[in-house]
Amino acid sequence: MDGSEITVLRDAGAWVALDKPAGLLVHPTKPDGEYTLWHRLGELYPGESFFLSNRLDRETSGVVLAARGRDNASKLGKLVMARAIRKEYYAIVEGFVLRDRGVVEAPILRQGTRMPSEIYVKQCVHPEGALSKTEYWVVRRMRGYTLVRVRLHTGRLHQIRVHFSSIGHPVAGDKIYGQDERCYLDFIETGWTEELSRRLALPRHALHARSVEFVWEGVAVRVESPLPCDLQEFVEKVR
Repeated sequence: MDGSEITVLRDAGAWVALDKPAGLLVHPTKPDGEYTLWHRLGELYPGESFFLSNRLDRETSGVVLAARGRDNASKLGKLVMARAIRKEYYAIVEGFVLRDRGVVEAPILRQGTRMPSEIYVKQCVHPEGALSKTEYWVVRRMRGYTLVRVRLHTGRLHQIRVHFSSIGHPVAGDKIYGQDERCYLDFIETGWTEELSRRLALPRHALHARSVEFVWEGVAVRVESPLPCDLQEFVEKVR
């Protein structure tokens, strides 16, 4: 993957909103030379300093905000800490979601702290976990799947994926929180294979950061990213 697949949604001077494609890391995690969104920022704005205000999983696509310079990073960071940035997602989940609107309020913690887990990062709903709240609206019901619009009221690791799995509607293509976590372990070992394509609906989980809303220096801001082609094609396939 190269930078040509990464779109600048808005350059507001103090901050930039980028549209991250699925399969791309936001920031380098080890010095192996893998191309990331961070590298693309350096190509687009050579010599400038940016600080990421939100991060998405490798397989999640959509809006990422980057503040230009430390002062703007501090301002944007305060909005994040105050939960003053409204984040919405699209998710395609398994099954027929009955309620047109719902709220999942269930505490989340890392599964390995309370029970055995072969996947270190795997989270779970547990009464001793951190308060977590996810709100959703049904957009379209399809054959075996439902497209939902999701609003995060808290920002826990894997929150949307954990919450929907906990109510019996895991995100389509989710290797960790779907029907069989062995899909994730097998994927780490072998990469994407024909065998995995028979077990998973999609090569990546169907989660997309569709918009962010906040007030910047007294002006209301909304940045949107359309549903990407791979998820649009899946919706058309199962509608």
